Amino acid sequence: MRFGWTELILILVIALIIFGPGKLPDVGKALGEAIGEFRKGASEPEEKAPKEG
Repeated sequence: MRFGWTELILILVIALIIFGPGKLPDVGKALGEAIGEFRKGASEPEEKAPKEG
């Protein structure tokens, strides 16, 4: 799913209204870190748990 410029601007305006200009950088940083951790976790192979029983 790709966003065009209109959608990105609309999302930014809504975020600016909700969080205000002071909190917006913090929200962006937290969102970026969360996405990075998700990608890191998704790319790492799963650790196999020992089978019980």
